[in-house]
Amino acid sequence: MTTIKHWINGVPTMAASTRTSPVFDPATGRQQASVLLAESSDVDQAVAAASGAFESWRNSSLSQRMRVMFKLRELLVEHEETLARLISSEHGKVIDDARGEIVRGREVVEYACGIADALRGGFSDQVSRDVDVHNFRQPLGVVAGITPFNFPIMVPLWMHPIAIATGNTFVLKPSERDPSASNFVAELYTEAGLPPGVFNVVHGDKVAVDAILDHPDISAVSFVGSTPIARYVHERGTASGKRVQALGGAKNHAVVLPDADLEFAANHLTAAAFGSAGQRCMAISVAVAVGDAADALVDVLKQKAGQIRVGPGHRPDSEMGPLVTRAAQERVEGAIATAADQGAVVVVDGRGLKVDGHEQGFFVGPSILDRVGPDMDAYQQEIFGPVLVIVRAADLDEAIALVNANPYGNGTAIFTGDGGAARRFQRDVTVGMIGVNVPIPVPMSYYSFGGWKDSLIGDSAIHGAEGVRFYTRPKVVTSRWPHVERSVEAAFHFPTST
Repeated sequence: MTTIKHWINGVPTMAASTRTSPVFDPATGRQQASVLLAESSDVDQAVAAASGAFESWRNSSLSQRMRVMFKLRELLVEHEETLARLISSEHGKVIDDARGEIVRGREVVEYACGIADALRGGFSDQVSRDVDVHNFRQPLGVVAGITPFNFPIMVPLWMHPIAIATGNTFVLKPSERDPSASNFVAELYTEAGLPPGVFNVVHGDKVAVDAILDHPDISAVSFVGSTPIARYVHERGTASGKRVQALGGAKNHAVVLPDADLEFAANHLTAAAFGSAGQRCMAISVAVAVGDAADALVDVLKQKAGQIRVGPGHRPDSEMGPLVTRAAQERVEGAIATAADQGAVVVVDGRGLKVDGHEQGFFVGPSILDRVGPDMDAYQQEIFGPVLVIVRAADLDEAIALVNANPYGNGTAIFTGDGGAARRFQRDVTVGMIGVNVPIPVPMSYYSFGGWKDSLIGDSAIHGAEGVRFYTRPKVVTSRWPHVERSVEAAFHFPTST
C-alpha cells in the first residue's frame, strides 16, 4: 500500500516519522493509502529547510517570483483533470466540483502573478527641505498554513501563492484525510522553477499542529477549520508571538422573501446545500422562509432534493458524492435523528442510503428538516453534511434578527426581486460575506475572504490585499542626501530587471 510522504527541501522524504494514518476512498469505504504523521522533529526539518531558503528567496526579484507564479498557473491548467481526480478519490466530491475548486484556487495564483502591483510602496517628495519619505513592504520569513480536508487544493492556494510571491518561504500542514493534492502541488512548484525549501509539506495531526504553533522560527500561521480549533490555533500561536489568521466554522443562512422566484431560489439553494455533500464552510445550511414563501419553497426543495444523483465522485452522472469518513457519516445521520426527536419535520431523509456497487461507502443522501427552531441542535450546531434546515420567519425584520442572533457570521444570502429589501439586508446583517440572489458569495481573489463573529477569530481575513498585508510588514524611510558629483559610465545594452 502506498505511503504518502512529506515534501521537504524539494524532495519527498520519510524524515523521522513512524506513525501513519489511513487514507480512505470514501466511495468504497476502503483504505487506499497511508500517510505519514509528523513528529516535532519533522517540522523542525521542514522549518530548517524553509529558513535556509529564505535569505535567497527574499532577495529574489519580483520578476523571478512572478515568473514562477505564471508557470504554476500554467501547470495547474495543464494538470487540472489529474488533480481533480486525485481530490475526488480522497475527499469524495464529484469531479466537476473538484475542478471548480481548482479554478477558484488558481484565481489566487493569478492574483499573485501581479504581486508587483500589490507590493508597490508610496513616496512623498520634499516633506521637509531636501527630505523625502517612502515606504515599502518586506516578507516575514518562514510562514505556515494549516488547512482543512474539505478544500484540499483551494484553501492552501489561498495562502501559499501570496506568501511565496511576497518573498516568504512556506510550510504547509494539510489535512491527513486527503493529503495527496498538496504533494502534487509541491511537484508542480518544482517544475515551475521554485527553489528547494521555499515550499514544504509536512503531514500530520495535533503533534504537527502544535509543533508549528510553538516553533520559534515560524513568523505567521494561517488556519482554516472549525471554530474551536481556530480559537486554539489563535491563542497558542499568538502566545508564541506569531501573526495568526484563524478562520472558523459557519452556519450560513439564505433568506427567501415571498417575492422571490422560488424555482430560481430552490435551484440555487439545492446546489448550495448539497454540493460537496454539504462539506463547505460556505454551504447554505439554513433556509429562512419568510411569510407566504414557506410552504411553496419546501415543496419545491423536496422535489429537487429527490432528483439529485448520488454516487461515487468519478462517475460522470454523479451530482453529490459521499462524506469524507465513516465517522462523518455517522455524525450526520445522528444529527438527523436528534432533529426528529426534538420536533423537526423530516421532509427528506437521507439516512441509510446505499449506492449500488458502493454499499460500504460513506454516503448520506440529501436531507431536509422543516420547522426547525433556533433552540434545536440542528440549528445550533454545524452539521457539515447534506442537511438543509428550514426555519420560518414572519417578515424580513424577523429574518434579519435570526441571522444576527446566530453566533456565526461567515456567509449569508437573500433571494428577492426587491432592491430596497436587498439593500437593507446587506447593510443590517452582521455577516462578512453577503450574496444577493447568489447563494455562495465567495469573493474573487482580489477581494478578501473572511467572516464575522465566531467565523473569524482575530481580525485577519485571507487572500487578496489582506493576504499581502498579513504576509508582509511595512518599513518607512525618511532620507536626506547631500549633493555629490559622480560620473556614471553608460551602458549600451537595454536595461532589464534581472
